Amino acid sequence: MIRAIALFASLLLVGFFALLNWNAFAAPTPLSLGVTTVEAPLGLVMLGVVVFLSLLFTVWAISLQASALMEARRQTRELQAQRELADKAEASRFTELRGVLMSELAAVIQAHQETRALVTQRMDRLQEASRVTWEETSNSFAAHLGELEDRLERAHLLPRNRLREEAL
Repeated sequence: MIRAIALFASLLLVGFFALLNWNAFAAPTPLSLGVTTVEAPLGLVMLGVVVFLSLLFTVWAISLQASALMEARRQTRELQAQRELADKAEASRFTELRGVLMSELAAVIQAHQETRALVTQRMDRLQEASRVTWEETSNSFAAHLGELEDRLERAHLLPRNRLREEAL
């Protein structure tokens, strides 16, 4: 934008300079073209060259701007297409990750259930073993107690009737 303003200001200055010196610009002068000589106003020829170069520069700048704009649009479209591909790939990865997580969660739940069943079975076996041990211990204790009572009775340290009454 600053370049365009500077170009426009310089063209205004050249135009103002030509207007102030119009008599010198319009005065005919012999001009050599290399092969022949022509009589024409040098100022107007130079002014025409400046106008032509300015127009040429303006067309070049506009074409450069247009090509840059078209390139930017093309790159924007390509970026948008790449972004859409990346979004689809990311969505696909999320879907795949969800599937993996679901299968892993199912495996963990299955392992937990199996472990729980094994622990329950083991606890049942231990409980049964504990019950059997308790019964054996009770029976053993009762047998020892009975044997002790028999020994005490044989040794006549306990009356027979009293032990029998307590046992009943």
